[in-house]
Amino acid sequence: MTSKIQRLPQFLFLFLFSITGIFAQNQFSKKEVLDDFSYLKNALEEAHYNLYFYTPKSEFESNYNAVRNQIQKDSFNLLETITLFQKVITKVDNGHTFIPFPGNSYGKYAYAGGTLFPLEIAFENGKSLVRKNWSNNPRINQGSEIISINNNPIEEILEKMYPLISAERTYFKKAKIELTSFPRLYWQVFGEQQQFGVDIKENDSTTSYTLSAINLIDDYEMKREEVIQSQMELKIINDVAYLKPGAFGGDESKFRKFIDSSFAVIKNKQFKNLIIDLRNNPGGDDSFSDYLVSYIADKPFKWNASFNLKTSKILKDHVRKRYDTTQVFWKEVLSHKDGDIYEYPFENYQPQKENQRFNGKVYVLVNRQSHSQATLTAAQIQDYGFGTIVGEETGEYASLIASIFQIELPNTKIPVYISKGRIIRVNGNAEPKGVIPDILIQDHLLDEKDEIMEGLLQRLNRNLEP
Repeated sequence: MTSKIQRLPQFLFLFLFSITGIFAQNQFSKKEVLDDFSYLKNALEEAHYNLYFYTPKSEFESNYNAVRNQIQKDSFNLLETITLFQKVITKVDNGHTFIPFPGNSYGKYAYAGGTLFPLEIAFENGKSLVRKNWSNNPRINQGSEIISINNNPIEEILEKMYPLISAERTYFKKAKIELTSFPRLYWQVFGEQQQFGVDIKENDSTTSYTLSAINLIDDYEMKREEVIQSQMELKIINDVAYLKPGAFGGDESKFRKFIDSSFAVIKNKQFKNLIIDLRNNPGGDDSFSDYLVSYIADKPFKWNASFNLKTSKILKDHVRKRYDTTQVFWKEVLSHKDGDIYEYPFENYQPQKENQRFNGKVYVLVNRQSHSQATLTAAQIQDYGFGTIVGEETGEYASLIASIFQIELPNTKIPVYISKGRIIRVNGNAEPKGVIPDILIQDHLLDEKDEIMEGLLQRLNRNLEP
């Protein structure tokens, strides 16, 4: 097994085992699960910015009681326990309030020789389409539609997955299924299966196939790439500068050096057009994104119209353990009474000096996989008129409940992420919708063709104004 561990891509290794060390045990008594169940509900009520903002309290309570009633046997393993708790927290209908995919259980399953469903899926135009075919049957083409699996209509399968996915709407849930991956979630919902009867529709004709499961590591994880891409890149495409800033997190010094050097090159070569790619971006912190925006801004700016936080005892305990409480932001959290909601004012961020910033036309690429701060940054650029947004609507709302922090359930040690704040986009529009691009181009995640980039370059080559 050591050789397989060494061969695993770094991101996958972190994905599978990022929470492995947290769990001291894999089996929990009924009492431990029930106690953590109550703790989870109380913690959400105490610490979440507004637990019933998207879901009425009556619906949340009804779902909570229904899931609690499923806790009948004497003991539960870790996978069963996480799945139960996910079914509670996802009813909040808030993408930033969640319990992560059970990577620990998935990792153990992987190294025990686990297998998976062999087709990866993308969701477009109301259809479930084959994105990648990892099976040994080459007749199933990319872009063909999956109608059913093992006699279960795909819509019914998705309805069983949705309670595991935290999101404000179905569009975002499907984006998150793409992000986590359908085969992984299919395993979580249905367990290990060795064969799959699949009905595939192509060219108005439906064909039934019997597919064998594939080895999780060698035939799936080793062959695929994650949807999220955090690499930084600067390149020239048809006399247009293309900048991919990567995630808005990690080593901030390294990020700033990359942005500084990139814009020095862009300025030196006197490009007239700049493309900033925020697609498949996991988001991160505003200190990163504001630094990027400072190179295209022509006036002082903020990344939100308002930012409101809710304090709580749980949050204060978290802050005292993990942060420098002399910093203004955290001092504010500690100074308010438990349960208070208050606005934290951000100061204007200054643009770079005029001789350093880019003064040409800016185009920002987004898609349904532009997450969190990437969505907020696109909204910020759009609202200030710093650039033209190109692509498809983001899965994330442009005004959202977010600003997460992590707690741990006392018995099971399962990590829980809770939203403590509400962010309104720069223009003050709080409508429940994503960033709507100025130039709409759908991003097909089925093949290597880049429809958004190609569509924009064609416009630029024709010198058409958007």
